[in-house]
Amino acid sequence: MLKDVTFGQYFPGNSLLHKADARFKVLILIEYIVIVLLANSAYAVGLGLLLTAFLMVFSGVKIRLLLKSVKPLIFVLVFTCLINLFLTRGSGAPLVDWSFIKIYKEGVRNAIAMLIRLLSLVLGTSVLISFTTSPLELTDALESLLSPLKKIKVPVHEFAMMMSIALRFIPTLIEETNKIISAQKARCADFDSGNIFKKLKAMVPILIPLFVSAVRRAEELADAMECRCYHGGKGRTKLNVMHAKLRDYIFLLAVTAIIAGVVVLNRYDASFIKNLIKDLVF
Repeated sequence: MLKDVTFGQYFPGNSLLHKADARFKVLILIEYIVIVLLANSAYAVGLGLLLTAFLMVFSGVKIRLLLKSVKPLIFVLVFTCLINLFLTRGSGAPLVDWSFIKIYKEGVRNAIAMLIRLLSLVLGTSVLISFTTSPLELTDALESLLSPLKKIKVPVHEFAMMMSIALRFIPTLIEETNKIISAQKARCADFDSGNIFKKLKAMVPILIPLFVSAVRRAEELADAMECRCYHGGKGRTKLNVMHAKLRDYIFLLAVTAIIAGVVVLNRYDASFIKNLIKDLVF
């Protein structure tokens, strides 16, 4: 399962999202999250799905890798859908009424909407931040966007550095965990049999070496930064200076327009939208 975790990995490419300014991708991600959480009506959810499909296509990342990023969250997705399906009560007659199980139309609608929201959040975040943005670009983008906070003595550079290092070490820690599990299995460790308490107890031989390895890597990184005379961002210059292009502004304005579209679609019901489309077409 850990081999399927792709969050935090960067896949070099030459797609439109790879070429986009990292600062704009962070802003677009914020707007994208607003769109996904704000969409309530079917048309608004469909508009959000179109944006998600657009990001997936123009990211240049293989569909197999995108679906792989969702695989570790299958249990969470299924559990969330079931909770919304069985615990949502509706006003009309239930679609399914068997013993204590009652499923209403509102429950089905909420389950589907929550599934789409979670999938969109995972895919959109992975495409915009992880897969198409290198840790260095993300650090520079966060530092640039948060630079006004420097006036109130907020350590913006250090915060951005910590964020990028945390993202960079996610694949490293996953790889280290896989190595520890393989080593423990070679010593006849059993992680699959027994009840839940035995399985949790079996995780101790994994967590302790992983914690020691993480601390050792952190100390080595700190020593390497000190040996290179790193003392924060004061007085430092950038090797690669970010420059926004016209396509970045167009991309940001397009996503902003989608937010306005979601607000409008949430306000009016389906019959109003259908009548409006008929009037415009015919």
